[in-house]
Amino acid sequence: MRQKSCQERLEAELQDRLRDIRTLWRLYQRNPEASHRELGRFEEYGLGCDYVAKGTFQDQKRGYFRWQLSWGGPADEFRFYMDENLEAVEIEYCFLDWYDGASRSLSGEDYSLLDEIFQNFKDLGLVKTEHARSSGN
Repeated sequence: MRQKSCQERLEAELQDRLRDIRTLWRLYQRNPEASHRELGRFEEYGLGCDYVAKGTFQDQKRGYFRWQLSWGGPADEFRFYMDENLEAVEIEYCFLDWYDGASRSLSGEDYSLLDEIFQNFKDLGLVKTEHARSSGN
């Protein structure tokens, strides 16, 4: 049986991630130390955050701040494309599997949720630190 392409799997994977993130974010907002019995703590969700400079990957035209949730096959992440003031101007979900990948820009409530989380990353100093590290400053 043929495995579905990343494009065919994208929406279901995104909705699963958003459900987990909404649950953890609400919990975190009430109590940053709280833990969900299945998902853990918001701060422990995913693998990490970093800045991926323009040109890191072949044909990559823009840099972005990445919240990497998983890697390998499959991998998924949110990419925050920023302006010169490090404000998110586009947020994209990427679902990647061996030699295949698909992405979708967020809008509406999904965008608002991830932008709120991005602002939290900024408040914690992650965005500025990772951007400076990547650019050698």
